[in-house]
Parts: sequence; C-alpha cells; structure tokens
Amino acid sequence: MRILLLCTASLLASPALAQSAPPPVSDGADSDDNAAIVITARRLDVARDSIDPALGANDFKLDRAALDIQPGGADRSLKGVLLQAPGVAQDSDGDGDIHIRNEHGNIQYRLNGITVPQGYAGFGALVDPRIANSIEVITGALPAQYGFKTAGVVNMKTRTDGFDFDGDVGIYGGSNATIQPSATMRDTVGKLSFFVSGSYLRNDLGISNPTPERSAIHDRTEQARGFAYLSYLLNDSSRLTAFGGTSYGSFQIPNSPGIPVQYSLNGRTTFDSATLDQNQHQRSHFGVLAWQYSGDQIDVQIAPFVRYAKAHFTPDPQGGQLMFSGVDTDLTQSSLAWGVQSDAGIKLGDAHHLRMGAFFQNEHTRTDSLTRVFALDGAGDRISDAPLSIPLNQRQSGSTLGLYVQDEWALSDTLTFNYGLRYDRSDALIIEDQVSPRLGLVWKPNGRTTLHAGYARNFTPPPIELVASAALAAFDNTTNAASVKRADPIRSEREHSFDVGAQHFITPRLSLTLDLYYKLKRNLLDEEHFGSTLIQSPFNYEKSRGWGVELGVNYESKPGGFYLNVATGEQKAKNIVSNQFFFDQAELDYIANHYIYTDHSQRWTISGGGSLKVPNRFGEFRPSFDFIYGDGLRAGDPLGVVPNGGKQSPYLQVNLGLAQVFGENEEKGFTLRFDVTNLFDATYLIHDGSGVGAGQPEWGPRRAFFVGVRKSF
Repeated sequence: MRILLLCTASLLASPALAQSAPPPVSDGADSDDNAAIVITARRLDVARDSIDPALGANDFKLDRAALDIQPGGADRSLKGVLLQAPGVAQDSDGDGDIHIRNEHGNIQYRLNGITVPQGYAGFGALVDPRIANSIEVITGALPAQYGFKTAGVVNMKTRTDGFDFDGDVGIYGGSNATIQPSATMRDTVGKLSFFVSGSYLRNDLGISNPTPERSAIHDRTEQARGFAYLSYLLNDSSRLTAFGGTSYGSFQIPNSPGIPVQYSLNGRTTFDSATLDQNQHQRSHFGVLAWQYSGDQIDVQIAPFVRYAKAHFTPDPQGGQLMFSGVDTDLTQSSLAWGVQSDAGIKLGDAHHLRMGAFFQNEHTRTDSLTRVFALDGAGDRISDAPLSIPLNQRQSGSTLGLYVQDEWALSDTLTFNYGLRYDRSDALIIEDQVSPRLGLVWKPNGRTTLHAGYARNFTPPPIELVASAALAAFDNTTNAASVKRADPIRSEREHSFDVGAQHFITPRLSLTLDLYYKLKRNLLDEEHFGSTLIQSPFNYEKSRGWGVELGVNYESKPGGFYLNVATGEQKAKNIVSNQFFFDQAELDYIANHYIYTDHSQRWTISGGGSLKVPNRFGEFRPSFDFIYGDGLRAGDPLGVVPNGGKQSPYLQVNLGLAQVFGENEEKGFTLRFDVTNLFDATYLIHDGSGVGAGQPEWGPRRAFFVGVRKSF
C-alpha cells in the first residue's frame, strides 16, 4: 500500500482525473444500483474538480493518508498542517495565524471548490482537518477563477468518497491539560450520501504564551466544531449537495506577571498583572447549498451560501487593564454574510476548455464597544482616577462582485496556455473596481519535467470591520486619545504577481521543484490590534514589493518517504495611507519616505519531515517526524530608528509521532499513537510585541506530550 507522503513545494496543479475504482459488489439488482450510484458520484466529483483547476499555479497537496500519518494524525490543528507547506511561516499560536509568502493573512478558504467567507481571524480554525479527504495550498500566479484573497488558497475536499457505512471515534490528550474527543461517520442510503464530524477541545494553552515558561497564566480554551455534508443524486448528470459547519471558541487572554501599574483606579494603586481576567468568545456558522450538472461538454455548479460570525472581548471586571494602560474595552463585532458562487466549464473541441463564473457577497457588520478611559485636562494631566465610559456603535454594509472568463488552450500535446480576465468590484466605505488579466503557460517537454510561468493582476477588498474616523473624536482629552488624528479610509489592495517554476523527477520516486515569484502592490493591506483587545483592524501601506524563491525535494516509496521545503524571500512597504491614528507621527514620517520590512516578513522559512510504515505481528507501526525552521519575524529596531528594523532570533521546532495500527488495516481496526511537539524543548519568540502592527509578546510552545486512541468501524 503506497504512501502519499507530505508533498513538496510547487507541484503543478491539474484536474484530479484519477479516481480509485469502486468497491467490488455481489450480483443482484441492489448491488448493480449501488455500483451505478458509486460510479455516478465519483464521475461528478471529477467533473466538479475540472471546473476550477489551478493551471499554471503551485499546488501543494496532502491526501488523507498523509494527514493521518503525520505527528498528531487526525487530531492535528489546521495550522499545524499548513505550516508544512512551502513558504508558510507561523505567527501566534491561534490556528489562523500563518503567513503565506510573507503576506499578512489574505488567505482564501474553500470547501469542495466553494469559497467560504471567514469569520474573525486569530483564534481557532473554522473546520477541522479531519473532515478533509485532501487539503491543497495553491499559490503563485492564480488563474482567473481565484479572486479577492490571493496570497494563498486553501482548498479542502470533504471526506465524501465512502459509500459503505464507516467512521471513527477517538480521544486525544496530554500536556497543558489537553483533552480532545472526536468522531466522524459516513454512509450512503440509496441516492443519498452523508458525512458528519464533531470535535471538542480543551487545553490550558489556547493562545501563544506571552512568557517563555512551560505553562501559561490564564490561557484556557474550550472549542467545539461540527460539520455535516449531504449529497443527493438527482439523476445521472446532476446532484444537490448541502454542507455546513459550526464552531465555538472560548479563550482566556494569557497574562504576563510583573507589569507595573500606570494609573490608580478609584483609590486603588496596586494590581497583580498575573491575575487579569480578560476573555474572548467567538462563534461562526456557515451553510452552503450547491447544485451541480455535468453533461458531455458542459459542467456547471451554482452554490448560494450564508455565514454568521461573532466575536466578543471582555476586559478585566476589576479594571486591571485600565490601571496598566489607561483604557479597557468591552468590544463585540458581528457579521452576517450571504451570497452565491457559480462556475461553469465548456469543452470546445480538443484544444479549448472555456471556463467562466461569478461570485457575489453581501455583508453587514456591527461593532459595539464600551470603552473606559480617564479624562485629561488641557495639559494632559488626569482630572480624576474615576473612569469615564464611552459607548460607540458602528454599522457597516458592503458587497463584493467578481466575474471571470478564461480559456485553457492546448497549443500542442506538451504546451498549454491558460488566459483569462476578471472583473472585481467592492462597494463598502468607498467604491472600487478593477479589470485583471491572468496568464499562465505550462510546458511538459517530457514525462519527467514540467515548467510553468504566470502573471496575475489581483484585487483584494479590505475586511469590512472598519474603524470610522468619528470614533477618534470621541476619545479627545482622554487616555485613549490618538496622537495622530487621521483615519483615511481603507482601500483595496492591488497587485501585480509574477511566478515561474519547474518540477523535475530525478527518478520515478524522487522529485525536485523550484519556484520564483515577484510581487508589486499598491495599498498593501495589513492589520493592527484595536486597543487592548486581540481583535484586529486594517490599514494600508501605499506601496509594497516582495520576492521569494522556493525549493523542494520529495521522495516517496512503499515503506516511507521524506520531504524538504526551503523558502527565502522578503516583503517591504512604504507610506501608511489609512487609519494613521494607530501610529505615532515619527513612525509615520519615517515610513512615508522609506521602505521598511513588514512585521510578517521572514527571510528564511524551512519545513520538512518523513515517515515509515513497518509491518509487525500486531498490524503496522508508523513512526513520523516533521520540523519547522524560521529565521525570525521582524521586530523593533534596537536603536529605535527604523520601524521593524530588528528581527527575532531563528528557531527550530521538531515534532515526533509514533503510531501503531492494530489489525489488518486502520479502516476496521484501532490506532494507538504517541506524539511529542517541540521534541528538543526549544525556547523561542515568535515575536516580542515590538514593531509595526504587533501586539503583546508571543512565545513558541514548549515541549509537550500527547497520547491518542482511535477506533475505526
């Protein structure tokens, strides 16, 4: 049984035409009907994938076998999975905090090719990796069907290819009081197939520790996620699918001891910063209904969707944060988004495959805050140690529209030219639009080598949760007054992206990949923490430029394999042109005339790993390991001159996994596993809280041990 190990960087994408054969069935009418249902469903899966192939882009893909064999297996977080992709760097220890090719966020998440609007970033993933049959990370010069968020596309294909009743139930836990039960189940009844998944997570390290200690202070999290998928075959050429998920997260905000008090509060002059009680609660719900038709020459999918998200930050009830910083905020943000995505492909003879589609989303956000501050006189001195409460209620509605058309033109048996055009429009605080050409060329001179080159013009609207300039005036003559009283409107990011790369199979089992990219941007989007909360708000740099090189090596064989991804690059930006009140004037003046490193830029990012399958008398033993190396994100200048002029120290984190599968195969047996994260107990800073757009210090996780057992049926 062949391992598909964690793949290496820059694999060129193509439609997933290879499908496993349907399971053997016995004679009889019912069996014939079941076999026909299986074949039809899988043919529709192939047709769905052919609508939006990532031609000319880089496609890093993990299948279910690769996801299960890595350290942590099915219980690994989505962030842990994505950090093994080329050019992906970590930030804080929340599941969503990663950087692809030195970008801040700008990541698009898809389920079965359908864009799922994200909730608020920073804490916990929207879905578990256990729901996925495969996870792809698509980067580079993206073809025309990918719009808006374009630093990387994470496409998860759900585990819906099983047509006999099966599933699993497991429990995983260990260090930091971690406990994580989970279960999945799937079946087919006539023309109806379903898959459901649920999990619960509790631990005492929900957010990155602001201290280097092994245990964090006040850092408990509880998270629950559920997912369901239904598919009904209408006939041999069409089906209706519905899927959706819900997630809930409760997070304590971790504390740093020894912070000195800056302000007295109602006569109180002392407060232990280790006893602060700040919390954040988040929830997201989404649903998608998709109709798909696949004929001889045309494939169509139309998918309306809806998503609701809410985040609520509560400050310390005794006013501790107010005594340390002079401000605390009870902040609630909620967002309701709905829309529709449609995609179609038409085969025009043997040489052309025309694709087109549309995406529309409407979103309404509510931001309600109650901020406590101290009043100041004209000289900047406090009038009283009794706080003022300032309520703010902001509402914002907006919509985005994207249209595209493109043609996959087979110039010859070895050369394919994919060219297209997008039109994108954002209507929120201001109205912006852009026409964007996309070009991709793929050449396969022989069976061992593939080369590609591409260009993409990208348009990324800002998140709609904006800070209105009217909010600034409300804090005049208080301890939350901005030194810079400017909040120019957020604008959409516009980018020119260039990408060239190659993949070569040195042997049938050993491959080498190389990719180079260069990006030029206007109105680069970045984010800053809003006051003392961990909810973020956007701002723009006027100009940005970035480059990178990615090298990958991958070897796979029947008993095991290994991979290595090496990426180097940088991103620099100049002149902050929106929400300037986040920064002081000296910082703004320097950045107005100099390119600086963005805080999420990291010069070297490396990942790698390997695994084995060793048969034994009990079943199969599966050792695995992986690692991540970072040269360090940016930090404040030690001399205090250049914003983001310093950087964090390099780090190496190694993870180990040991799993024993009992029985002939894991589909009907059970698996016992033991994992160690940060095997050598490296102590390292992810970032120290300094620099442009940074929050409080965050340290990498210390060594931790976990044990899990999973029974499949």
